[in-house]
Amino acid sequence: MFLQKLRLYNFKNHEEVNLTVDEKINCFLGKNGSGKTNLLDAIHYLSFTKSAVNPYDLQNIRTGQPGFLIKGVFDIKGKQKEVVCSFQQGEKKILREDSQDYTRFSEHVGKYPIVLIAPQDIELIWDGAELRRKFFDALISQLDRQYLDNLIIYNHQLKQRNSLLRAFSERGTVDQDLLESYDEKIIQTGDYIFKARREWLLEFIPKFRQHYDFLVRESDEIADIHYKSDLTHGDFQTLLRKNLQRDLILQRTSVGIHRDDFLFTLKGLELKRVGSQGQQKSFLIGLKLTEFEILAEQKRMKPILLLDDIFDKLDDFRIHQLMKLVSQGTFGQLFITDARKGRSEQILKEAGIKACLYVLENGTFTKNG
Repeated sequence: MFLQKLRLYNFKNHEEVNLTVDEKINCFLGKNGSGKTNLLDAIHYLSFTKSAVNPYDLQNIRTGQPGFLIKGVFDIKGKQKEVVCSFQQGEKKILREDSQDYTRFSEHVGKYPIVLIAPQDIELIWDGAELRRKFFDALISQLDRQYLDNLIIYNHQLKQRNSLLRAFSERGTVDQDLLESYDEKIIQTGDYIFKARREWLLEFIPKFRQHYDFLVRESDEIADIHYKSDLTHGDFQTLLRKNLQRDLILQRTSVGIHRDDFLFTLKGLELKRVGSQGQQKSFLIGLKLTEFEILAEQKRMKPILLLDDIFDKLDDFRIHQLMKLVSQGTFGQLFITDARKGRSEQILKEAGIKACLYVLENGTFTKNG
């Protein structure tokens, strides 16, 4: 699978973009703030139906305009597919494939797989559990439609249950039958999600360790991921009943898979506490390379790989290791952004890699190569 054409209208800082891109390696070059990352984010929209940077569609419209449109033409095993995502203020977002509108965006997720490696990935290590859950949820959802459906239902029912808990707390009475009707769906979907996360991690960890070892070349650095969940310690239904009084006081559901975490460790210790910058970067790239490998295996086609400002964040050794994978044909279509044209040209030349370079200046692209 690869992207052939990308068109943008009033998306972020771009008034209009119309690009025909190479099926192998594309570099978007330009000064910081020129809109290079926004191009990658547009591709992300076409895959996940949303931005990787800003979840609010309204804030992705170019200033002073009523809406935006993103259009991509893909080649999937020799067949052309057109995907359009558009949004107008005050209206619902539209997602369309080959002139057919989706009624449920979840039906689209996973059809055009991509993997993004970006500077904000460091938040996976430093921020809370929610981002780590989202990382694994995004991966599993691209491969298991039932997982995504269960996740959507669980999150909806969780909000409803929390509203119910607030109402019960204010009234001082509990309608047990009504509560159990909400608990039933939460338990059913929560159990499915818990088992899926646990099983997926068993496949993920061995592949991840191989990628991490390749990036660091030090066998004594044992990198690991530990799945932490309330459901590990008991039956979900029992946990909900046991914590009901606590939930009424807090006015929210205090146990469940929405509290799950994935603990990143190095030599048995928490990565964010003991890992150097280099080790943390290697851990993150290892996560993304594993994501790529699993998607490629399960989908039987290589995802599009987006590398945002990656050369500015890695040392020479890790850049060399990553470029070695590129030169070996590990990846399919690749998009790279860089603020320094000369650096990208030198790195690609040293690796013996041919690429199409698109220089962005004053809102205009110039193609080199």
